[in-house]
Amino acid sequence: MRAFTITADKFTAENIPHCGNKFLIGNGYFGIRGTMEEYTKEHMPAVNMAGIYDKVGDAWRESVNAPNPLSTYVKINGKKLALPDAEPISHKQELDIAKGIHTRCTTWQTEGGEVCVTCERFADMARRNAVGMRYTLKTDFDCTAEITTGIDGDVWDINGPHFVKIDTASRGDIEAVSGTTGEKGIIVTAQECVSYRFDGEINVRCGEKQVLKTITFTAKANTEYCFEKTALIYASCDEKPCTDAADELNYADLKREHIAAWERIWDVSEVEIDGDDEAMLALNYSIYHLNCIAPRGLSGISIPARGLSGQVYKGAVFWDTEMFMIDYYIHTEPAVAKTLLQYRIDTLCGAKTKAAEYGLDGAYYAWESQEGGFEACSDYNVVDVFTKRPMRTYFRDKQYHVSAAVVYGIMKYINATGDTGILSEGALEVIIECARMYRSLLIKKADGSQYEIRDVVGPDEYHERVSNNAYTNKMAQFVFKTAYDMIKALDNDSYDELNKRYDLEKLLDVFKDSYENMYIPQPSEDTGLIEQFDGYFKLEDVSVDEVRSRLLDPKEYWGGAYGVAADTQVLKQADVVAMLSMFKNDYNAEIMRKNWEYYEPRTEHGSSLSACMYSLLSCHIGNPDAAYPLFMKSASADMNPGGKEWAGGIYIGGTHPASEGGAWIVAVKGFAGIDIADGELVCNPNLPKKWKKLSFKLMFKGELYCISIENGKGTINKI
Repeated sequence: MRAFTITADKFTAENIPHCGNKFLIGNGYFGIRGTMEEYTKEHMPAVNMAGIYDKVGDAWRESVNAPNPLSTYVKINGKKLALPDAEPISHKQELDIAKGIHTRCTTWQTEGGEVCVTCERFADMARRNAVGMRYTLKTDFDCTAEITTGIDGDVWDINGPHFVKIDTASRGDIEAVSGTTGEKGIIVTAQECVSYRFDGEINVRCGEKQVLKTITFTAKANTEYCFEKTALIYASCDEKPCTDAADELNYADLKREHIAAWERIWDVSEVEIDGDDEAMLALNYSIYHLNCIAPRGLSGISIPARGLSGQVYKGAVFWDTEMFMIDYYIHTEPAVAKTLLQYRIDTLCGAKTKAAEYGLDGAYYAWESQEGGFEACSDYNVVDVFTKRPMRTYFRDKQYHVSAAVVYGIMKYINATGDTGILSEGALEVIIECARMYRSLLIKKADGSQYEIRDVVGPDEYHERVSNNAYTNKMAQFVFKTAYDMIKALDNDSYDELNKRYDLEKLLDVFKDSYENMYIPQPSEDTGLIEQFDGYFKLEDVSVDEVRSRLLDPKEYWGGAYGVAADTQVLKQADVVAMLSMFKNDYNAEIMRKNWEYYEPRTEHGSSLSACMYSLLSCHIGNPDAAYPLFMKSASADMNPGGKEWAGGIYIGGTHPASEGGAWIVAVKGFAGIDIADGELVCNPNLPKKWKKLSFKLMFKGELYCISIENGKGTINKI
């Protein structure tokens, strides 16, 4: 793996939230935001736990942040030096994505001279409960120094506090803080052991929410004073309890094991681009984030829309996972992909419960899914910036396409891995129940011949409660056809067993009738355009910039009943274009080109899911250079500040793993042109002009392949 490093060379207070996302470290069990060790909850530090949720009163239910074992600050001659309050003369923050190690170096000017602190830390990729940290203080003058380090249980919460009880303890060399959640009584614990090799007076204080250890000593000029910390984070609900103890761990050993684990991951996942170092860094940085949040060795866990970067979007799982992230895991770590699908299988009961709530048959998967398939999305999901009142939205009620995304993810997994066994492990039931849900949505006019789906919200959330959304109808048809084909492919024994629970002959007739008679908006004979939904072309045709100019507040929500985009053709994200990207074999290149050219100028790209779909379609129509800037937009989503962080009055900042997964899809399935034909990998490359060579590895049906694209030709070799 090449030495890829992400760097920030100066400190600015306004970039604290962005840097927290940009410099994230994680191991799938938790994510640690890239904030400084001295930050308190006002600056949004977090050790965000995967799959642990809590609800306080009537506030939104959200994921839980663990007690923070990295809390550290220094005092020199009695004066505290800590960002952001003490302005530094220099500051550098780095993330080594090859090794998953975060470092910082900050220097302050004091009356006595310069004071410099450095720190490196990592979320252990080899031991999912462990954290390693090495902290160093150096001055250029003699002084009295204090280093205070410990565990802070007074954590950042968006809709908390989630710990109704906090216990602190110090026994021997181990300090610990345990927080108990109010809803389910889950205990989340952080314990630590600190070691150092210099003389100092130690004072340990156990407060109500913190355990702090202060080391006071005389610092000599130009001498480094270092301590190492090994910490463990675990929860009472863990399937496999943590058996380590913090004082039994050695920092050097943890670091060595951690780096070796990253090397194994990168051996399969690294992508090399000759001729474009900027794109290679951005793409591998995206892959780094996907690697940080993969639930390796866990069960019942999927990946939230904002990864493990905090409680934003309630830590909930969206359609993002199956549509934009799972492709990467299917082809690099199929076991992780299966874990993500197992989450959907395990939460089928929750999806059936939601369907029943809306008077539907089958399974209606949650728009914002938490454990058990719990629907976290509220009826009022956006705050009006003017009245400060919650706005009624229909994300929860009408985004039916999420169930189709689950089925689409299952089929991508089966086609690429050959693992049809997942069908008998519950995936076939998921497919059938999703098809039953879509069947119960169908309506037919009294004199009509085709089924329609009315009153929906498609991927373009700026237009709510529309009818015959092209994407939704096409995906429903896909689910019907998939359910029919999967049942028809059953052997006699499997068929007879499943027939005990379903009337399969009836289902086959119903599903066949559904997909054959499903209304799918077709390209206009005159223009070749596919109408996004009934009446879309009658809306005001105005530019994105014009709609933006109508905003009275930059945080104003564009959609909903009164949003500035609602009565215009301006859309939030890829909708028809997403459909064309996914079903490219159903449309000719000219139709795809005309729709790309029509919809792209009318798309705000207000969602990080959008650019990659437009980029992918650009590749499918043989225009990789038009795809390139959109690819870079997706790959760089977390590298640069300025992304959309507010929806109305709601903070929605965080990492963008779906965008990063989309960048990988564009690189592999767009530029490299990797596809599956007749059960085999094929390659039809379309590289951007500046790319001389593209190479990467892929898992396919249990075998590892090396793909190399050069001089317009691709080679696929089994390793």
